[in-house]
Amino acid sequence: MLLSRYLLPVMKETPADAQIVSHQLMLRAGLIRQTAAGIYAWLPLGLRVLDRIADIVRREQNRAGAVELLMPTIQSADLWRQSGRYDAYGPEMLRFQDRGGREMLYGPTNEEMITSIFRDCVKSYRDLPRTLYHIQWKFRDEVRPRFGVMRGREFLMKDAYSFDMDEEGGRASYDAQFTAYLRTFAALGLRAVPVRAPTGPIGGDLSHEFHILADTGESEVFYDSALDAVDLTDPDAPATLRGLYAMEAEEHEKVVNCPVPPERLAKRRGIEVGHIFFFGTKYSAAMGMQVQAKDGSLVNPLMGSYGVGVSRLMGAIIEASHDSAGIVWPDSVAPFDVGLINLRVDDAACSEAAHALQAKLEAAGLSVLHDDRDARGGEKFATMDLIGLPWAITIGPKGVAAGTVELKRRATGEKHEVSFESVLAKLIP
Repeated sequence: MLLSRYLLPVMKETPADAQIVSHQLMLRAGLIRQTAAGIYAWLPLGLRVLDRIADIVRREQNRAGAVELLMPTIQSADLWRQSGRYDAYGPEMLRFQDRGGREMLYGPTNEEMITSIFRDCVKSYRDLPRTLYHIQWKFRDEVRPRFGVMRGREFLMKDAYSFDMDEEGGRASYDAQFTAYLRTFAALGLRAVPVRAPTGPIGGDLSHEFHILADTGESEVFYDSALDAVDLTDPDAPATLRGLYAMEAEEHEKVVNCPVPPERLAKRRGIEVGHIFFFGTKYSAAMGMQVQAKDGSLVNPLMGSYGVGVSRLMGAIIEASHDSAGIVWPDSVAPFDVGLINLRVDDAACSEAAHALQAKLEAAGLSVLHDDRDARGGEKFATMDLIGLPWAITIGPKGVAAGTVELKRRATGEKHEVSFESVLAKLIP
């Protein structure tokens, strides 16, 4: 991709209304632009990152045995009246009437809709267990939207829903999602702490929030430092993590005798990026969903709900991975693998070498953002540091004459002079 043809409106100054690092850098790096309070347009660079995050979330959901579908953003109020949540949910729900006078809402979550769909499609124990998920936009009318995508009104969310015949099966589905979340966050380059959490308006008796540890996190988390030593690749990791103490500050303060010795009790700031629930028959019973059991009886399936903020994760990644120059993207979600800087676009040899190297890298499967603008070198270097691509390759007249380029690793700042022929081997060992 040639930067001269791309839409990348970077900003030198930090916007005055952006209070946290992720919001500041997302605006400065040209990832998003605000269109209304708590609502953002995703510009090309931001959309590429958002799609890569969603792909990882989708991969781990599929790996866990969940099946993807897509539900609409607009829901009928009648569904929510069946569950009893329409009047109880609160002013965060955006409610309106269509032209026929029917009461509608912009979905903040999808428990009612998925229950209705499953109720109409499944009648026998032979069709259970099932876990269904989608990645869809949600809307919650926050009274004070702030912090950019961290607390916006419109957001992209993965929500999954499990259906089981008994509690043993339901808890197995919960465990599968718990494991999928650990794998998802690890693949995103993040360390997540699963925190026992209140269930709130979703309901149920088993619930965990997943907090990404970051110095700029919005909440304070107390946890057993033994969590830091848990190997997330260990098959027993989910059970180990659930058995270790972890509480948000508000819940921790309610604990009379903390079971963790003071020397092991860690305190860090965290960003909530996911929340999972097991709530039994709360919705299936209220909405009349029954399936035939093996003995011929009719039972209400047990359900769980599993949400992760896909757009919120982008903000969390930036909060956890940045420096004074800008964003430092993990390789797994970077919008481009390589930033290619041509220092002298008016030099025929430099331009020829830059275009040839771009073609070579792209032929090897790497995505390249080629800065071919007629701009000063300092501006190009600053832009590449700000947008945080994993690798930057600089081509200039002296290097072309010597047959070399400068290769820089964004995460470490290390620079190396390498030959044109060996660049690919450095990027793809």
